[in-house]
Amino acid sequence: MSEESQAMSQKKSAPINIGLLFDWNATRATQTTMHLDRPFDVAPKAGTHLDGAALAAVVRDLSACLYAAGLRHGDRLGIVKDNHYDMVLTAAAAARIGALPVMMAPIRSIEAIRTMIQRINPNVLIAGTSVLARAAEAGIALANYGVPLIAVGEPNEASAEEMCLDDLRGGAEPPVRVRGDHEPMIVTHTSGTTGVPKLVVHSPYTALGALPYRLESLRLPLLTSKSSDVVASAISFAHMRGLSWSRSQLTLAPKRMVVISDPGLDNVAEMLAKYRPTSLEALPNIFQRWEELADLKPELFSQVKRFISTFDALHPRTVRKFLGISERRLPVWAWGLGQSEIAGISANIFTRRSVRPGKRARNDATNLGWPTLIRVRIVDPESGRAQRRGEPGLIMVKTKTRCLAYLGEEDRHQAKINGKWWNTGDLGERAGLGRLRLIDREVDLREPREPEDVESLLLDRRRRRRDK
Repeated sequence: MSEESQAMSQKKSAPINIGLLFDWNATRATQTTMHLDRPFDVAPKAGTHLDGAALAAVVRDLSACLYAAGLRHGDRLGIVKDNHYDMVLTAAAAARIGALPVMMAPIRSIEAIRTMIQRINPNVLIAGTSVLARAAEAGIALANYGVPLIAVGEPNEASAEEMCLDDLRGGAEPPVRVRGDHEPMIVTHTSGTTGVPKLVVHSPYTALGALPYRLESLRLPLLTSKSSDVVASAISFAHMRGLSWSRSQLTLAPKRMVVISDPGLDNVAEMLAKYRPTSLEALPNIFQRWEELADLKPELFSQVKRFISTFDALHPRTVRKFLGISERRLPVWAWGLGQSEIAGISANIFTRRSVRPGKRARNDATNLGWPTLIRVRIVDPESGRAQRRGEPGLIMVKTKTRCLAYLGEEDRHQAKINGKWWNTGDLGERAGLGRLRLIDREVDLREPREPEDVESLLLDRRRRRRDK
C-alpha cells in the first residue's frame, strides 16, 4: 500500500473517494463481513464470505489487472456485466489509479448498451460473458477495434477468444493516484425508461461527500445500522446507491452485510433463511415481486425491523404486507425518491399505522415525503411560474449533490440546468407540513395513463377481492 493510501486509511471518517474506501476499511479495528449469494464474477476464487482485508485485496488485484491491460490515470473504463457487488469493487479498482469507471447494468437492449459504450469511448472494457453472448447473437461488437476487452463470468462460446482477468494477474500493484474531490470519479446511468440511458458523471463530493450522504453514516435510532444488525441489500449495484450503501455500512460496521445479486424468489428465500436480516433494502418493484414469498414464507421477514426502498414510489399495500409480517415491535419502512443525477429528492418513514387500510388520506402515503436537505421549487412546466400548494408542476431542486455532466451529452445536461436549479423531470406538488407529493414523470404528462394514487387504490381493491 502506498504512503498516500496508508495516510487516507488511517483517517477516522471514511474517504469519499471510492478508490480509497476499501483500503481504509481494511485497517479498522471494527469491521463487518460481507456474505454473497454467489462468488464475484471478477474474483470467483475469493469465495462468498469476505472480511475487510479480503475486499481490499480484491480491489488491489483488480487494479493491477486493469493496469496490466493498459488502463492509466485519466483513462475511461467501461463495465457492463450481470448484477453483483463486484461492480462497485471494479469501479473502486479503477478509481484507485485515477481512471474513470463507467458502470452499466446489462439492460435488455443490447443496441442501447452499444450506444452507451460509444459515448464512453473506453480505453478498456470489462464485459460479462452473458452480455457478450447477447451481443454476438445480435451481430454487435461491443468494443471498437483495438480496445482491450476483458471477459468476466462463466466462459461461453462468445467469450472464448477474449482476454480474461487470469491472463492479467501477477503484475505489480500500480501506485495509488486518485482524482481530486471535485473531479470526475464515477459514472453510472439513469433508468433508461425514456430511451438510451444517460451517463451521469459524479465527483467524490457529489457522489459521497455532501451532507445527505454523511447522515447515513451516523447512528440514528431506527434509521441506520447498529453493530448487531444483519443488513441485506438486493439493489442494482451498477447505480449510485451501491456506493453510498458501501460507505455507510463499512463505516457503521454491522454484524453482517448480505449481498443479494439475484432477486429471484428461490435465491432470496435461501439467503433470508440463512442470514435472517434485520434490515432489508430493494427496489419497489422487487418488493412487489416478493409479496408472493411473503405470503408463502412470512417467517423469512420476521426479524426485519427496517425495510428500505429508493428511486421511486411504491404501493401502500406492499408496505402494509411486509410491516405486517415483521415480528418486531416497531418496524419501519424508510422510503426515498431519488435520481442518479442528484441523489435524494424526498424521503419519509412509514409505520403500520401510517399505511393502515380504509382511510383515503393514507392512500398516497408512499409517494409523499419531506425534501432531503435540498431546496425544492414546484413550477409550471410551460411558464416556469412557481405553483401554489396543491397545484401540480415540475419539480426543480437546488442541491450540492448535483452531477457534473452527462458523459457524451453535455448539451442535454446543460438543458436541465436553470442557474443553480436542476430540472428533475418529475411532476409533483406541495403538500402540508412542507412535504412533497410525487405525481408522475414529466415525459408521461400527456400520456393517457392512471396516476400513482389511482393505481394504488386499484391494486388494493384487486387484492381484497382475491383474498375474499
